[in-house]
Amino acid sequence: MTNKPILWGVGTPRTLRTHWALHELELPYACRPILPRSGETKTAEYTALNIRQKIPLLQDEGRTIGESAVIVAYLAQKYRGSKRSLIPEGTDPYTKWLEWCFFIVAELDSASLNIVRRHGTKHGLAHIYGYAPEVVEQASKYFQHQLAFVDVALKDGRDYLMGDQFTTADILLASCLIGAVDFGVEICDSAMPYLERVTSRNAYRSASKANCTPVGAPAVREPSFSTEERQIDPD
Repeated sequence: MTNKPILWGVGTPRTLRTHWALHELELPYACRPILPRSGETKTAEYTALNIRQKIPLLQDEGRTIGESAVIVAYLAQKYRGSKRSLIPEGTDPYTKWLEWCFFIVAELDSASLNIVRRHGTKHGLAHIYGYAPEVVEQASKYFQHQLAFVDVALKDGRDYLMGDQFTTADILLASCLIGAVDFGVEICDSAMPYLERVTSRNAYRSASKANCTPVGAPAVREPSFSTEERQIDPD
């Protein structure tokens, strides 16, 4: 049994968030590369860890933590104040960081982009949840309306949402922007150079590789844990 954190899940924008945070913090970890909608999240072994049968999931020092936004916040808090800190210091910056995180998860992700993903056809899940073009159109417009608040913030010349410091809020926002581009949802002008800036980070590049679907894996795999853990040591 490894003493390293164990991260379950690859292949989705939400698993990418957790790999990214681990790489930003330069933490070695083990990865169990299971996929959603493959049967692997429904095995007795995994269900015992996460009854919701979702990925990602982090095991760390006896803790079992689900939900990508919670995992990255947990890591940010645990390694707060380190040289690679992903959370701002001080009450006012912390409050603003928290506001950004909740806004991104609630308004950009759950209330709009997730609807586009579920009911659109481009890289979407309409074959599972049903194709609903009018719903997708309205959700896309809502995403763009909410993104206007991000546009206002980025137009003052800051590098990241919290100014000069890269935080988990940027990980959450970037994952939504990447999804929007993939789903054909137009993003604001200031978001494109921002997205290019954050995805040029070494940690993003190495996390993207770690988040890749295992080579040769079919779209739907039989439930199996014969795949060995990946031992990941960030550069």
